[in-house]
Amino acid sequence: MTTSIVVGGSGGLGRVLAQRFADRGDTVIITSRTSARAESAAAEIAGTVRGLALDLSRPQTIDGALADVGEVDNLVISAVAELFTTVADFDITKAVDLVTIKLVGYTETVRVLRDRFTPGASVVLFGGLAKERPYPGSTMVSASNAGITGLMKTLAVEIAPHRVNAIHPGVVGDHPRWRDAPDHPHVSRTPIGRLVTMAEVADAADFLLRNTGVNAQELFVDGGVRIT
Repeated sequence: MTTSIVVGGSGGLGRVLAQRFADRGDTVIITSRTSARAESAAAEIAGTVRGLALDLSRPQTIDGALADVGEVDNLVISAVAELFTTVADFDITKAVDLVTIKLVGYTETVRVLRDRFTPGASVVLFGGLAKERPYPGSTMVSASNAGITGLMKTLAVEIAPHRVNAIHPGVVGDHPRWRDAPDHPHVSRTPIGRLVTMAEVADAADFLLRNTGVNAQELFVDGGVRIT
């Protein structure tokens, strides 16, 4: 039986991916910052899903939080921290929290679970389109997502032969953050004529996990907006 872990799987894109894994019969572990939220989401997803508390902003606690996790086939790290800050109005505390989550927390999670990877295990790290298309207030989001590129490449070398890839979604039209904003300016600039969906992003992440020839790659799921 396949065991899939989705760090940040209690909501958003992580939850959609966790649901996909559960629907096909995987043993699924999802994490959130609190056990209550993780367990509630696991119960709603149903199937063989359990929730764990894991706070990537406190990387020293990650080892203990994952102590009872056994073998791992798929590891997806999708946890995010929203931060809109400019250089002129810089929030140092929130900036440190974001970078800790995306770079230190992601790395420590892989380090902790590495010895429990099955021979064919693979990893997908979530970044975002902001690394290529900055916008006002995206200073730290763009920087940390760009860091995911470097992290993905070095992990692919360090934990070889396990595969590590990164996915960078664009604006996701049916995500809770964007679904009530139908006139997003990216719509008119996107060649497919619409924003991408959470299901499309989940399918792309699953592809990176399943295709054994894809390694150390970045996959943009943005409907082609980068070319406009």
